[in-house]
Amino acid sequence: MSKAKLTRDTWVVVTDSEKALFLRNLTDHADPNLEIIGSETQDNPSDQAQSANRPGRKQDTGPGQKSAMEDTDWHQLAKERFAADLSDILYKKAYAGEFDRVVLVASPEVLGNLRQDMHKEVLARVVAEVPKTLTNHTVRDIEKLVKQELDAA
Repeated sequence: MSKAKLTRDTWVVVTDSEKALFLRNLTDHADPNLEIIGSETQDNPSDQAQSANRPGRKQDTGPGQKSAMEDTDWHQLAKERFAADLSDILYKKAYAGEFDRVVLVASPEVLGNLRQDMHKEVLARVVAEVPKTLTNHTVRDIEKLVKQELDAA
């Protein structure tokens, strides 16, 4: 990707695997001013809280031997589904013409999951990716950190 700037109306989507914050730049790259325009969250309890049973067991080749079977990690599965859900949300908003440019801010793992699920309509509007987890930062901190990352790219 070429060197991206935070132009007026560029969206910045800050996400992890359980929540996303949608921001819009009201000014320019020299002095970004991000406004919150929406958010998405997912209720994702720990895997232990979501699991109903003990892991299953299967017969081994030896007499009277059994092996435990790996149980589904529901917590991890929900995290991966959140990226797919977020990709769908971004597609609907792009298709509706709500944004022309977007900067994605997420951990490398979440960026990979998003990229995998993202529609070409949205991918064409991604001007930059910032591989950092900033979901627990203030909007002012996000403005500074995203600008620094884009300047350094």
